[in-house]
Amino acid sequence: MLRVGRIRYINCYPVYGAIERGLVPLAGELVDGVPTQLNQLMADGQLDVSVVSAVEYARDAHRFLLLPELGITSDGPVRSVMLFSARAPQDLGGRRVLVSRSSMTSVALLELLFEHVWKCRPEFVPGDAELADIAHFANDDHDARLVIGDAALKLFHESQGGGAWAERYPWQEDLGAAWKAWTGLPFVFAVWVAQRGTPVHESLSAHASLIASRDWGLAHLDVLSAQAAEASGVPVRTCREYFAGLDYRLSYPHLAGLTEFFRRLVLAGRVPDGTLAFLPAA
Repeated sequence: MLRVGRIRYINCYPVYGAIERGLVPLAGELVDGVPTQLNQLMADGQLDVSVVSAVEYARDAHRFLLLPELGITSDGPVRSVMLFSARAPQDLGGRRVLVSRSSMTSVALLELLFEHVWKCRPEFVPGDAELADIAHFANDDHDARLVIGDAALKLFHESQGGGAWAERYPWQEDLGAAWKAWTGLPFVFAVWVAQRGTPVHESLSAHASLIASRDWGLAHLDVLSAQAAEASGVPVRTCREYFAGLDYRLSYPHLAGLTEFFRRLVLAGRVPDGTLAFLPAA
């Protein structure tokens, strides 16, 4: 049976909502994980089709085919990829910055922003930053931390009204907005890929199911927002606004943002030079 990866964060609800409700059939089994877990499963050949960090595709492009028209993107603020800091980013040189173990793309983007925009070099330290970890954030030794997914959305929401988190992290940088201000382009955080060794007809079938499920999801964001609020502890209205700020396509502007990100990573020596290769519509 085809094994299809799904990030368990609420940002994937619009793509998988109809599949998990049985409204759109999927000839395969869903496998859940955080982005880095799905990246590793794809690298190990244990998944056939999956959403993966954009950087994971760039690092191993010869093994994967991109699924057309699918991505997790923002053209400005994303709200769920955030740097929470006790001081301005440009003042974090030599300071301890905890980075989420769950995401490769967000960490790579953060490194580029520090190098080219904020022009300083912190000490990056891997850390846990899921919803269950928020209660322990105040106990960690750090000046700033990168948080992604549901935890970032919740922390950002809770800090907007003031209180302890606003005092702990008076500087909050949205990495989607920072990229847009820097380059003028959208940012692609995640893409869907198939193993090149997976039979094309099976990959195409999974792709068709994901597209149909996404189309249903985008037409039922109110339903998904209620589900997301229950899962994340973030108000329904905030979840609805969050979904409205995301785009699940790979249009020409998205591809321009993706290739610009890859170009900068290649120049920095972080990924090999390569090309975008898509699943053929055969």
